[in-house]
This record gives sequence, structure tokens and C-alpha cells, in this order.
Amino acid sequence: MREARIYASTDVEVTGKTRVFGIIGDPVSHSLSPLFQSRFALLHDIDAVYVALRVAEGQVETALAGLWALDVQGFNVTVPHKETVAGMVKLDGAAHQIGAVNTVRRGPDGWQGGNTDWQGVRDALLHLGAQLESAEVLLIGAGGTARAVLHALAKGGAGRVHICNRSPQRLQELMLHATDTYPDTEFCELAWQKKDIEAVALHCPLVINTTSIGLGEAGVEFPFAIDGKGVALDAVYSPDGQTPFVRAAVRGGRRVVDGLPMLLAQGAASFDWWHGIRPDVASVMTWVEERLGRCRADRSQ
Repeated sequence: MREARIYASTDVEVTGKTRVFGIIGDPVSHSLSPLFQSRFALLHDIDAVYVALRVAEGQVETALAGLWALDVQGFNVTVPHKETVAGMVKLDGAAHQIGAVNTVRRGPDGWQGGNTDWQGVRDALLHLGAQLESAEVLLIGAGGTARAVLHALAKGGAGRVHICNRSPQRLQELMLHATDTYPDTEFCELAWQKKDIEAVALHCPLVINTTSIGLGEAGVEFPFAIDGKGVALDAVYSPDGQTPFVRAAVRGGRRVVDGLPMLLAQGAASFDWWHGIRPDVASVMTWVEERLGRCRADRSQ
């Protein structure tokens, strides 16, 4: 992934009173979160800065202690730390159910962890016009983001969710979590086989990708056809919106969006959790797309 070198504003004045927020992950230099979070703060006249902080695996506990000592007020969490951080902070209800954290804030006696990823999924699916009630869904991937997707699907009343993943162990862990946590939804394990996945995709009106397959690798295509009627959501994004999954879904005839709408929606929910203000995502989305050189967030035939 290329680094995000797009500036939110030249009018930000940093003083000794400016509060610090950020995002931890590895890699994290490509993140767009500093761009739109800074825009949110500017539009709402909040004296804060937001920075990307690389934290290597095995250094998360040390990083959280350091951020606390430095009086950092809150931070987002991205791959590969969402599930690790969940075991180190006090969880709210959604984060406890999901088992992964993407948003952390400073509490009176320690870090508090929440999960706004599922809200981002929900809002992105609403943007696409997806119908979740009793829907049959194909979910590709089994990491922390997949857990947030499952939470959104279950909350929306999805009827059956087929789950596949390259790692059988990760798939088994997610299947156990899903069946234990969401008893009203049927979950089906799907082998990581091209023929099987493409057959299921063909009859599912909604397909969601949470893997980063091919992202940032020139010329790499998604390994499966995503043919069929309906919509598709990629939980990851690229600056031009043309991820390998997006291209596959467009070829398959689906209406599809990459992870940018989901990213901004979860970011707005994080901002609200920190500051008590819900930003207008639509206007900031247009602003971000202009800076990325996009004409629109969704790609469809």
C-alpha cells in the first residue's frame, strides 16, 4: 500500500493543550484515518491531533502502557492487533460480543475498548441497499474484521452465513465464536476451494470480503469469481477504490463498494465515542474522495 500523503488542513494550531489521538497497527503508514479524523476535528472546532503509530506484534502491551503514560486520550486499532487489544482493556457490550477492539479511549482507571467496525459495516451495507433480514451471505475471511461483520449481519437478522478462510484453524475459531454468540443465525463452514466458493457466491445476494488478498500487489487478481445477482462489500480499501475483490465483483455483475464508506462510518462512530459529537460522514466522504481523485465510492456495472 502507498503511504497517505494528503493533508486535512494547513490551519491546525498545535499547543500544549492539544489532545492527542491516533491509530496503532502494523503496517499503518497507508492509513487514511489521520486524514478524515483531522477533518472531523477541524469541522467541529476540537483542539486535537490524530497520528498513525506503528506497533509491531509482541509490543502491544508495552505500547498501551506508553500511550497511557503520555496522556494519549484515545486511539483506533487496526490489523493485526484488534483481538490482542481486546484482552488488555475493559470492553463495552459490542466489543465483548465481537471479541475484537477497534476503538480505545482513556477511562478514569484504565483503557476502555469498543468496536465501531460493525457500525461501519452496517452503514456501508445500507449505502448499498443490501437487505439483511433472512438473507443468505458469503463471508470471506475470519479475522477481527470478520467478527465485526458477523455482529452486523446478526443484528440485521441475516438467515444463513457461509464462512471460508485460508487458515482452517482460524475458520474453526470463528465458527465456534459465531455459533456460540449468535444462535439465531445459521452458520455454514465452507472449504477454501475455488469451485465450492464460486458456487456459493453465485446464489448469495450478498458477498463480503474481509481478507487483504492481492491488495497493494500490482497485477494480482482475486482468486475467485464473484458472479451472481446482488451486492458485494470489500472491508478493505485502496486509494483508487479498485481492490482485487472490487474488480472481481464488478466483472460478476454486482453492485460493489470498497472499504472507504465503512472506514469513514466506523471512524465517525469512534469520534463520537471520544468527543460526544457525530460527524456528517457524507460531506467528509465527498471531501476525501476528491483528494483521492475518485468520482464516487461505489463501482458497479
